[in-house]
Amino acid sequence: MTAEQPPAGPAGAPEDRRRRKAARTRNALAGAALELILERGLAGTTVEAIAERADVTRRTFSRNFTGKEDAALDFVRGDGARINALLRTRPPGEPPLAAYRRAVRAWLADRDAPAWRVRPDTRRLLALLDSEPALFAAYERIRVDAQEESVRIVAGRLGTDDARDVRPAVVVGAAAGVLTAALRLWARAPGDDDPAADLAALVERAYDALTAEAAQAATGPGTPASGGVGGTAGTDD
Repeated sequence: MTAEQPPAGPAGAPEDRRRRKAARTRNALAGAALELILERGLAGTTVEAIAERADVTRRTFSRNFTGKEDAALDFVRGDGARINALLRTRPPGEPPLAAYRRAVRAWLADRDAPAWRVRPDTRRLLALLDSEPALFAAYERIRVDAQEESVRIVAGRLGTDDARDVRPAVVVGAAAGVLTAALRLWARAPGDDDPAADLAALVERAYDALTAEAAQAATGPGTPASGGVGGTAGTDD
């Protein structure tokens, strides 16, 4: 007796269904981890409880995540991947720092697929980073992985080798560092009616501050940067 074959249909359809099912399972686990940690705290949350809430086995959890912190922060990984995807689509001649900033802007402005970060529960989870060392360590691992991919993308845009040329790492370190700083400030601040708009405005101010400081450094000590923060913002539009 032969194994039952999937029903006839468009090429790749069974594989697409499996991929969608795997994505739903992963999202269910990530959502369950986030909910439970906010309800019970990190110490009070077990992998078994996460798997039970997501209605899957412990083995299924292990196939998707290395631990509860990794699962709860899966939205950080997803957002990093989306920023990098947007960075790849920026025009080739665009300066790398401007390209990264505009990729972040597009990520925050996408209302069809809103960033996980603008949801109240994820904002609360980010606020826990200061008090939960294991959660912070997982966050840093995910963030570094995303930045390493950004460095490779920027190196490709510049036509250089990131193992020999320091520029890609410097650009990404500065651009991603600004975003991280803005996100940490936003997570600690009181919630607003429109957290997406609040975060977008804070990120823009943070990038303006970076460009203003860079202009100040270029003109030398004691010399005001041309246009100040407001003036530098206009050059990026």
